[in-house]
Amino acid sequence: MSFVEPLPTIMIEPIVRSALLEDLGRAGDITTDAIIPRSAVLEGVIAARQHGIIAGVDLAALAFRLLDPGISVVVEKPDGVPVGARDTVLRVRGSARAILSAERVALNLLCRLSGIASATGMLVEAVRPHPARIVCTRKTTPGLRTLEKYAVRAGGGSNHRFGLDDAVLIKDNHIAVAGGIRPAIERARQCVGHLVKIQVEVDTLAQLGDALESKVDAVLLDNMSPDQMREAVRMANGRVVTEASGRITRETVNAVAAAGVDLISSGWITHSAPALDLGLDVDMPANQRLQ
Repeated sequence: MSFVEPLPTIMIEPIVRSALLEDLGRAGDITTDAIIPRSAVLEGVIAARQHGIIAGVDLAALAFRLLDPGISVVVEKPDGVPVGARDTVLRVRGSARAILSAERVALNLLCRLSGIASATGMLVEAVRPHPARIVCTRKTTPGLRTLEKYAVRAGGGSNHRFGLDDAVLIKDNHIAVAGGIRPAIERARQCVGHLVKIQVEVDTLAQLGDALESKVDAVLLDNMSPDQMREAVRMANGRVVTEASGRITRETVNAVAAAGVDLISSGWITHSAPALDLGLDVDMPANQRLQ
């Protein structure tokens, strides 16, 4: 189980509200409004259909409450908690119209973020007993980066840069335009403040040697073999943070961790993680069921 500090409501409310407005369109939920009386009340549970790690319960709860603040939401499985098939994640009770109209948005967010948390958790488990940390990248869904990086934390991973202004990360195209690693690093150091860290991507051990002589803070070992990474870690000798990247899968990640790197970054956990299967099961009191 991974404890993760919930995101403030002020950060998630605009995203959930926008998703609801997109779904409600220009006339609202015409299906539910036509079929369900305004006074109808229902109880329901969001339950897992498969094993995974939960993330996004606050967003699901907010989706329901934005349509009707009177809806009661009880969380049974908070973010960061593993679940099995048929486990209840949260319970809802209140306006049938509001619950049914918010259902898809609530599930879309919860399934997506839980899928990311679950994928992250698989990699975290796969690197044991090595100390390497699993980190995410900027390969996120536009507009959802804050949520998806939160889900990585819920799965036991850590976050890399949130954006281009977090830190300097000199990549191959920067190096090509600058004319080499050393001039790229020198130009970056002249322009950034003393609190900004500098990381450089290297493809070869020769490039790593240049980066180490230039005294960067971290190196990204891009698409290196485990043998190359072991030599890179030996060369770094604790002077810089070492990060492995490229072709990271559940099957390869343990061998990468065994090379002794500090971090292993994966774009897959955010851009291609399958959604966790969750669903809303509802129960209507007998005296309110439509005849």
